[in-house]
Amino acid sequence: MKEMISVVVPLYNEEAVIDELITRLKATLEKIGIIYEIILVNDGSKDRTLQLAKEYCRKDNQIRLVSFSRNFGHQIAVTAGLDKAKGNAVVLIDADLQDPPEVIEEMVVKWREGFEVVYGARSKREGETFFKRVTAKLFYRLFRKLTPIDIPLDTGDFRLMDRRVVNELNRMQERNRFLRGMVSWVGFRQIKVEYVRQPRFGGDTKYPLRKMINFAMDGLLSFSSVPLRISSGFGLLCSFVSFGFIAYGLIVKILFPNYAISGWASTFVAVLFIGGVQMVTVGILGEYVGRIYDEVKGRQLYVVDEELNFESQ
Repeated sequence: MKEMISVVVPLYNEEAVIDELITRLKATLEKIGIIYEIILVNDGSKDRTLQLAKEYCRKDNQIRLVSFSRNFGHQIAVTAGLDKAKGNAVVLIDADLQDPPEVIEEMVVKWREGFEVVYGARSKREGETFFKRVTAKLFYRLFRKLTPIDIPLDTGDFRLMDRRVVNELNRMQERNRFLRGMVSWVGFRQIKVEYVRQPRFGGDTKYPLRKMINFAMDGLLSFSSVPLRISSGFGLLCSFVSFGFIAYGLIVKILFPNYAISGWASTFVAVLFIGGVQMVTVGILGEYVGRIYDEVKGRQLYVVDEELNFESQ
């Protein structure tokens, strides 16, 4: 059986980069000399991304298209690509060209050596703000501390995965997805390939601060129950503090019955402290309950509006 590689590319308003993306991807894959397919997943783009993707599909039947009925999010778009991919190995890469397509050649070499997952590790991050670099480093280090998953540091979704790994991922239908954590969870032989992350080729980032925070929350809450334990710890702390106030009040009442205690300051502080902790713990519980609610509804992960060139597989 001949080797085949699938390249999955999620697209959301990427009209500024799609021409360069396709050119560099095809050049790299043809240099490797392997049968390939490029799966473009249009995640409800509002610019000319869908139109340009269709034009490429009409010119080349090795380029395939999945177009969503609306925007479902980056991780769901990648999931749709994995569902459709037929290759012996699948590469995930973003469209912005910050992750150079040329690195795929080195990934294929490692895959042929027997590694089931070859992930891209960023030795340097060019064109990113100091804030983004620092917060990314902090998140991945915190993630490793709070979860049993040994997720590699300074990585993204840019990686090559063997068909065995992809099959396992396709069996996991959770909705709040954190794919780089899921890939680490399934295991198999994994190795890194270092590269310098480039500035974005064109267009605007699709991960502003709000989406970065939501993505980090999905990752942490999907793989760790530590926040629940922290909330339990706050509850125990409140109990100890409350017992301390009770003991103090009883001692003063018994031993110093004539001692004047106004009591308003201590009561005020205790009520605020306990109330604040309760709000925090209820909020943490709410995050987990909200994710349970998403799961039990049992809706499909995405809705496809149209597909192109899959009949030629």
